[in-house]
Amino acid sequence: MGLTETDVAKDVQTPSFTIHYNEAGPADGHPVILIHGGGPGATGWSNYNPNIEPIAAPGLRVIAPDLPGWGDSSAVDWATYDQVDAVIELLDALGIERAAFVGNSMGGHTSLRLAIEHPDRVSHLITMGAPVQMKPILFGAADGPPEGLKVMGQTWRDYGPEQMKRLVEIMVYDKARFATPELCEQRSAAIARRPEHVANVVAHAPRAPITRWLDTSRLSEIKAPTLIIQGRDDRCVSAETAVFLGVNIPDSRAHIISRCGHWAQLEHADEFNRLVVDFVQHH
Repeated sequence: MGLTETDVAKDVQTPSFTIHYNEAGPADGHPVILIHGGGPGATGWSNYNPNIEPIAAPGLRVIAPDLPGWGDSSAVDWATYDQVDAVIELLDALGIERAAFVGNSMGGHTSLRLAIEHPDRVSHLITMGAPVQMKPILFGAADGPPEGLKVMGQTWRDYGPEQMKRLVEIMVYDKARFATPELCEQRSAAIARRPEHVANVVAHAPRAPITRWLDTSRLSEIKAPTLIIQGRDDRCVSAETAVFLGVNIPDSRAHIISRCGHWAQLEHADEFNRLVVDFVQHH
């Protein structure tokens, strides 16, 4: 891949925020918005750098923002902030009426809410490891949050090199290949640039980092064609969540990948990129 973060980096001012984002592909291509997860140090680039250029290559307009509260975007007031409102402001500022949304983890949850609350803005919906408040959880941890979310919570309070390495390792299945020093450094550097983001989340938990949980009884209202991608070995969001979403979203299909953790877009980038491009272009 030839593109660097500097090559595709842009900023836009919305009514409430300055939002940093990465963009590739033709301006008149169908927009594909890649929404990152909610962990410490997450950014559009660190979550999606193996995906931006390949998904844009067939003529799609790919946009991977740092949501406000993360990366190089504005800090937020967690008492009033809502990720869905921020994404709508981004669309309006970029002149995008309707887009395909691809969301990992918290980004998947945000994308699900968008599809429910703003169906006219969502052409396609693709989620990877999207958490929902599903009950009962048959195969998840019985003693509270899954292992990965416990480690994530610890990392918000201690984001030193060793703890960041522990977080990245628990997000993937193949630690040797994907829990790289480079990825750990990307996320640590994002925190170092904007330490106020971490302080804000810690101060406002549990409202942060997910501001408002979707009502699972409304999943049947989603009209957008939906692709649910799920790592079988995800230690943050149980694979049964993909089945739950698949049976409740009317026009959906689930793709479960073995030997895959919470970051399908990184661990199985080639497969993921093919799935996204085919789904957006042919559904």
